[in-house]
Amino acid sequence: MIAVTGASGFVGRALCQALADQGVPFRALVRSPDARLPQARVIGDISADTDWAAALQGVSCIVHCAARVHVMQDTEADPLAAFRRVNVEGTRRLARSAAQAGVRRLVFLSSLKVLGEQTAPGLRFNSLTPPAPEDAYGRSKWEAEQALWAVSKLTGLDVVVVRPPLVHGPGVKANFRRLMQAVARGLPLPFGQVHNQRSLLALGNLTDLLQLCTRHPDAPGQTFLASDDQDISTPDLVRELATAMGRPPRLLPVPVSWLRWAGRLTGRLHQIERLIGSLQVDIGHTREVLDWSPRLTLQQGLRLTVQGFTR
Repeated sequence: MIAVTGASGFVGRALCQALADQGVPFRALVRSPDARLPQARVIGDISADTDWAAALQGVSCIVHCAARVHVMQDTEADPLAAFRRVNVEGTRRLARSAAQAGVRRLVFLSSLKVLGEQTAPGLRFNSLTPPAPEDAYGRSKWEAEQALWAVSKLTGLDVVVVRPPLVHGPGVKANFRRLMQAVARGLPLPFGQVHNQRSLLALGNLTDLLQLCTRHPDAPGQTFLASDDQDISTPDLVRELATAMGRPPRLLPVPVSWLRWAGRLTGRLHQIERLIGSLQVDIGHTREVLDWSPRLTLQQGLRLTVQGFTR
């Protein structure tokens, strides 16, 4: 039996569907009741005080997707403390409870933000890149990883960490959805002179990898990076989305220096950097250890993302 935390979220819901499609027994765990998951177990808020005992009975593996996610305009007085309550202390509590309940393995959905926000031209994050989180969310994910390794050392719980980049797929929200909305409306976008490269990860590829991590004998003790293994520039991403929508791409040749100036002027430089900077991933270690390859191409994943957006 596989328990999936955050089962009502973007990744958790897709993972539960994939497990159901393959006939794999699973238990969906959610923070609050969800009409779309009538059989899910309600856990409540995740923190150092969460009672996991009943939810973990008969469970052999946990895929921990639940988290306080990155937000652009955090209203918390102390964002790092808020992230730590859920992502660090809540994860530590879950791991300890899992070990006590006899759970064999815990697969943790971390984030590539543990390694940083950008890569230099021609360079990629890889399995040997030292952690360098730049914001509260990334730092909390790194601290959560460390907490899991500590529990693993003390209890023998098998731990697997997966660090994805930006995930796209049906139901994607935040910046990626806003970009699709702009393309769908035919708005001119100022990325014509951007020459970056970004690694993305299709939702179907992520759920495939997470499932493999629940059963592969060589997965425990490892940290895996993931991507579609086909990097893309921001203007080419706009073109791919426009093609999938049957819309003409509208790209303006605005100098990158102007975009950065506008970002500083409006206080949105971090958002601009995510669109014009590079963030590339080397998944060689994941391929070698797990014999895993993305089953969806970047283009296939983007088409599925657009189909989910236009329904």
